[in-house]
Amino acid sequence: MQEVVLGIDIGTSSSKGVLVDFGGRIHATAVRNHEVSRPFPGHVEMDAAIWWQEFIEISRELTAAGNFRIVGVGVSGMGPCLLITDEHAKALRPSILYGVDTRALEQIDYINKRFGEQSIVDRCGSALSTQAVGPKLAWLAEHEPGVASRARMLFMPSSWLAYQLTGEYFLDHHSASQCTPMYDTSAHEWYSPYADPLIQSIELPRLVWPGDVVGYVNETASDRTGIPKGVPVIGGTIDAWSEAVSVGAQRPGDLMLMYGTTMFLINTLQARATSSSLWGTVGVVPGTYNLAGGMATSGAITAWLRKIVGSPDFATLLSEADKSGPGANGLLMLPYFAGERTPVADPNARGLVAGLSLDHSRGDLYRATLEATAFGVRHNVKALTDMGGAVNRTIAVGGGTQGGLWTQIVSDVTGLEQQIPSVTIGASFGAAYLAADALGPVAIGDWNPIVSKTRPREETLAKYETLYGLYRELYESTASVTHRLVDLASQ
Repeated sequence: MQEVVLGIDIGTSSSKGVLVDFGGRIHATAVRNHEVSRPFPGHVEMDAAIWWQEFIEISRELTAAGNFRIVGVGVSGMGPCLLITDEHAKALRPSILYGVDTRALEQIDYINKRFGEQSIVDRCGSALSTQAVGPKLAWLAEHEPGVASRARMLFMPSSWLAYQLTGEYFLDHHSASQCTPMYDTSAHEWYSPYADPLIQSIELPRLVWPGDVVGYVNETASDRTGIPKGVPVIGGTIDAWSEAVSVGAQRPGDLMLMYGTTMFLINTLQARATSSSLWGTVGVVPGTYNLAGGMATSGAITAWLRKIVGSPDFATLLSEADKSGPGANGLLMLPYFAGERTPVADPNARGLVAGLSLDHSRGDLYRATLEATAFGVRHNVKALTDMGGAVNRTIAVGGGTQGGLWTQIVSDVTGLEQQIPSVTIGASFGAAYLAADALGPVAIGDWNPIVSKTRPREETLAKYETLYGLYRELYESTASVTHRLVDLASQ
């Protein structure tokens, strides 16, 4: 019976699992689709019971044949999320998701005034934003005091899954570094002067590194999942960073682009960096640091557009967008359909399509969507390099790499060559790799070699240079109107 590792990732729109042997060969995959809950404007949540149930279903599906012996488990998940529980690890409310949840704007202002905005950046690596966990804890204390008073433990999807498997309470250092302002990215520890006023009765988890073995599958979890009792489980981390692991983007100068429901960028640095417009975090590997950015929507817009134009298959839409050509026949979109995270940091930004006429087709609209996300990538890359980041190698990962058009547009807009690895399924594969590496050193280059490259085309550069300038101008010239519309919608 062949030994394999199991990697499972809880994403925004689906959970994915993979069985991988120690040579990096994928033997089986499984997926469960789900939707987030949006109970109020700006609120994005998910029931943590779904995470564990889907883990069980995926694990059972992958182990049903009985041909493999699981010897390690890796986990990852969207984040940073806020799941609070009582002392028995019973969830007290649905998890509050990452930066797409914008409920805590007033709390961001309050915490900045209390501790000092620049002081937070200097100690924690990042400015407070909708991505940060701290303001969401403050929001709970103010709006759900009964729930907050019963909170004793804090989880994210990866640590929640590992707890269900092992009973161990912890959080990985990288995830903690996105719990701004509660974690000191220089000292690599919780920072009590900022954390204590926010956590109230919560006992902060012990800190581990994502590749550390945190415990072993217990009997109860074994019975439910089919994973043998005693199998080691790693700490895991936030999905985008697990995706960066899956393609080996861990060297200084590496930039990972994650094409998913949201677009994510992670640049690995030689030394710690701080930023008021990006996220300065610790890395997955001890001693590494990152500057990262994230767009609030990317694949989410393509899925939305596909739905409202009759749900054609994506291959058809990509073909129509390809025929539309650079510039989408005069359309220009702002991709801020759920506000924007970096580097705009404007939760009240909204999507916009400029240049519409009766002659435009759904292919033009789809092309404009892909180009809008590419302009957003360029904006983030400019912010990265302005803050001292260096882009020597760009690796693309995620479902959006399929078909080639989206990655080609991003290369054309940014001028970056992108390397495409053989495996682009992302975070679950990265979690599996971390589990395998914890049991004995494994080279990710052997697991996931580069198989193709997407290079910018000279004939598109001038046109996209002009369009990018218009893209930047479009937000600045329409933001005040958009903000007023948001205010009106909330009345």
